[in-house]
Amino acid sequence: MKISEQATSKQLASNIIEGIQDKNGKEIILLELKNVENSICDFFVICHGTSTTHVDAISESVEKKTKDDLKEKPYRKEGKKNLTWVLMDYEDVVVHIFQEEYRRFYNLEDLWADAKVNKIEDEHIK
Repeated sequence: MKISEQATSKQLASNIIEGIQDKNGKEIILLELKNVENSICDFFVICHGTSTTHVDAISESVEKKTKDDLKEKPYRKEGKKNLTWVLMDYEDVVVHIFQEEYRRFYNLEDLWADAKVNKIEDEHIK
């Protein structure tokens, strides 16, 4: 587990969601995968932006917020070149930031249908 002693995976997910909300990420979903057999992490955080610039701004906000607040950095990042789907792997929490058309095409929410789904409005998870 990469998450520092003081931060749980749920706290990290909440912090990531705040970073997304700071840049007005769209349709934020938290998939809880803890009880899903063969899951690769505890949570997926999924959202989308309206352009490549927006996707980039969201990913930068998430990275800055987790580093500043929790001293966490992603273990791995992918998709920063084309900015259609940025994946940020914090090991126990994986962040997916899409452009909307790619989000609809890949439809991760349905692929992980056994997960507990939390739609995030303007409030942060507790």
